[in-house]
Amino acid sequence: MSVLVRPGVVLLSAPARAVIPCLWRGKYFSSGKEPAENNPVTPMLRHLTYKIKSTGPITVAEYMREVLTNPAKGYYVYHDMLGEKGDFITSPEISQIFGELLGIWFISEWMATGKSAAFQLVELGPGRGTLAGDILRVFSQLGSVLKNCDISIHLVEVSQKLSEIQALTLTEEKIPLERNTGSPAYMTGVTKSGIPISWYRDLQDVPKEYSFYLAHEFFDVLPVHKFQKTPQGWREVFIDIDPQVSDKLRFVLAPCATPAEAFIQRDETRDHVEVCPDAGVIIQELSQRIALTGGAALIADYGHDGTKTDTFRGFCGHKLHDVLIAPGTADLTADVDFSYLRRMVQGKVASLGPIKQQTFLKNMGIDVRLKVLLDKSDEPSLRQQLLQGYDMLMNPKKMGERFNFFALLPHQRLHGGSHQMNAHQSKPSPSPVAGFGELVWR
Repeated sequence: MSVLVRPGVVLLSAPARAVIPCLWRGKYFSSGKEPAENNPVTPMLRHLTYKIKSTGPITVAEYMREVLTNPAKGYYVYHDMLGEKGDFITSPEISQIFGELLGIWFISEWMATGKSAAFQLVELGPGRGTLAGDILRVFSQLGSVLKNCDISIHLVEVSQKLSEIQALTLTEEKIPLERNTGSPAYMTGVTKSGIPISWYRDLQDVPKEYSFYLAHEFFDVLPVHKFQKTPQGWREVFIDIDPQVSDKLRFVLAPCATPAEAFIQRDETRDHVEVCPDAGVIIQELSQRIALTGGAALIADYGHDGTKTDTFRGFCGHKLHDVLIAPGTADLTADVDFSYLRRMVQGKVASLGPIKQQTFLKNMGIDVRLKVLLDKSDEPSLRQQLLQGYDMLMNPKKMGERFNFFALLPHQRLHGGSHQMNAHQSKPSPSPVAGFGELVWR
């Protein structure tokens, strides 16, 4: 890496940056030796180089935010990145069983907390709407259980293209969606099963009512700040223009502390750390909502419990992609640090996990559900598809060990009773939380 002067303190001129020596950068999936033909000048690259020339090197977090969500050129704004034709496939696209079991999880928690007369299902980053569709199918199949409950669906989605795909997946095409300009919900409609559905660009716009929140592969695309431990202390990683090649980007190190360094734990022992302040803000918002109105949040993502170091990577066409090459054409991601999410809860609610996807799905009864579907299927191709999907979800070398589940619940959910109980009342024994223990129906 190179060393830079922090933006906002002293901006290096282009000639000054050109004389700084380039140091090691191999851990960042960027060798620095790519031929020119493999480094096309994309509209996003032109935008970033202009920005860096104008204001100086940018943080990795700012780079991710621009590349993924820039309103004019962002990857998520105009690309359909999911499925076989996209850049990656998620669990809901692999097997219907995944979404069905999550639907069971929400119903289990609804039952365990008293069967409220109404609840909101809020999904952050719903992709193509496949997962929500599988969950809604379970809600419909268990309509006798939910018959006295008013359910509404609330999707938090910044991509106009994806919101349109979600609408096609979840609603009847013959029912026109209302596009609202003066409302927090920019689009509303009715699902195929008759449930009200709304779209929002920010979690804070979703009504603060009793809700179950779902975030599947959502936190791993939020911008991260990256830090490297040096003999002089922690230094933040920035992105600059390569002085040898005008249309090429490179990683550099700040020569002194930056404000984002405050997010690093004082007792941190790793030599490289990724921190996601945006994830902390969202976890705090979820915690406050659950503490105030009840409900729960279920988070499923790539991640670790404060053990990994450099996980920032790109995906294009289902293959690893250099994060600095052709920005705007590939998805960028970094593993979720669940230990950081746990700290950001700040005691407002209880947290469970992370536990491996393999364990969670087995506790939810995936083996039983697979057997039911296999017994009902006479088509060899469908049986093979079910078995392959199961293997992808459960195999430790595939998604089984790479994905983790993490939950937020009110404190009274784990300890039983309510804060209003008097000294003469005994606390009822709470039901185990499905997935994090064996599934129990009461």
